[in-house]
Amino acid sequence: MTPAINAAVKAKVDHIIHEYTHDPKAESYGDEAARVLGIEPAQVFKTLLVALNGDNKKLAVGVVPVSGQLDLKAIASALKVKKVVMANPLDAERATGYVVGGISPLGQKKRLPLVLDQSAKEHNTIFMSAGRRGLEIEMSAADLIKLTKGIFSSISKG
Repeated sequence: MTPAINAAVKAKVDHIIHEYTHDPKAESYGDEAARVLGIEPAQVFKTLLVALNGDNKKLAVGVVPVSGQLDLKAIASALKVKKVVMANPLDAERATGYVVGGISPLGQKKRLPLVLDQSAKEHNTIFMSAGRRGLEIEMSAADLIKLTKGIFSSISKG
């Protein structure tokens, strides 16, 4: 069990765990998950960390479909800051307790502000990392927001 799965169990939210053998040669963890699990990439979400105003000590989480990219201006606006930049991977790992490619929006070491792309509402459930490569957790977008105290906003492009 990972901290992400433990968080879902503890909160008693409906969820399903999907495990598969991760291919270390896969270029995109999210695309690999969609392909292996046989679901649309728009239903699989990636967890990205940003540094608020360029400060790697002040991080936030953006959760967007693997089929798109994080719109830095849009997430900065949603977080009510001037600008954001992608967080340094080591700082992201330190803050979340997960390794890049397996960062889950759930069960992070420290609760960070979270913004979930509005498109998540289009699906009954969404898939996201459950805390390691080859492990996905499926739940409703509303439950993810409830567990993380996050917000919805249009933060994806492409």
